[in-house]
Amino acid sequence: MNKDNIPKKILHWYDNNKRPLPWRRNNKKKQHEYFTLVSEFMLQQTQVKTVVPFFNRFIKKFPNLKSLASADENRVLKYWEGLGYYSRAKNLKKTATILIKDHCGNLPKDLEKLKALPGIGEYTSRSILSIAHNKPYIPLDGNVERILKRVFLLKNKTQISKQNLIEKKTFFSNSNRSSDYAQAIMEIGALICRPSLPICTSCPLTAYCKAYKKKDFAVITSNKVNKTKYFEAQVYKHNNKYLLIKNKKFNFLKNLVIFPMDEINKEKYHLSVDKKINIKLSNMNMKIIINENNNRKRIENSFLLDKSNFSKFILPSFTKKIFNSLSHLK
Repeated sequence: MNKDNIPKKILHWYDNNKRPLPWRRNNKKKQHEYFTLVSEFMLQQTQVKTVVPFFNRFIKKFPNLKSLASADENRVLKYWEGLGYYSRAKNLKKTATILIKDHCGNLPKDLEKLKALPGIGEYTSRSILSIAHNKPYIPLDGNVERILKRVFLLKNKTQISKQNLIEKKTFFSNSNRSSDYAQAIMEIGALICRPSLPICTSCPLTAYCKAYKKKDFAVITSNKVNKTKYFEAQVYKHNNKYLLIKNKKFNFLKNLVIFPMDEINKEKYHLSVDKKINIKLSNMNMKIIINENNNRKRIENSFLLDKSNFSKFILPSFTKKIFNSLSHLK
């Protein structure tokens, strides 16, 4: 079977089926680079459908690299609010500042120079080079990995290793439309070669796919075990104001505003009769006791926030979930 037809088939599918995502607009070169930069930061560990409204709101406030670089960091965080992983927003702001200062407002076309920028690693650098600069890179995200696992019917630990998947990427022959080609492959993974119930009848790669021939679509993943940890959050209320602190204690949600909180053991969690909620972070399942108090406690570096000021303050989704779990805030 002629592998030279693969790019042609993939791009034909993409031209007829791609989603009208806001960062794919036909922009001038500078705008295209900027939209790519912002979207790639937002898409780190976050799904496309979640990112779209945040991207539109962010771009409306910071329409170009210069406006982002000159913005106050707290303002940037405010317009990132709800998207989570706030270190991405801080790194994006730092990167914008460096690009204006040291790169004349241009995204580098060199892999190592890109990786030297805050928040840009192996995957994001390759995504930027392919999408923004039409370089022949195919970023290895979860969608691309899934296509390769099915095309080659990769099932054991060695076969699904990162190194083997990188080697298997040669399946995708080069195209002179590298930007569209990289996005097309990821788009097929997202829309067609889905984790469950793949739409093989619409896939341009069925002729090459061993999983399709064997009707074996199960995808083996490297198991990432989410740890379960137990916490007790103290909710101190006084005159409709709530006591919050800047997190210096835990590595997660570092420097963000949270309720005073301590890690506890499993036994204490199960013995407690107080209100409990579950919150899932990227690598941790958090089981939290909500201990409500009406008497304010003195805690270093704490402050009181009035309920009416919630919308004006930068609060992580984590803190909002605890607020919303309180019956008198619903």
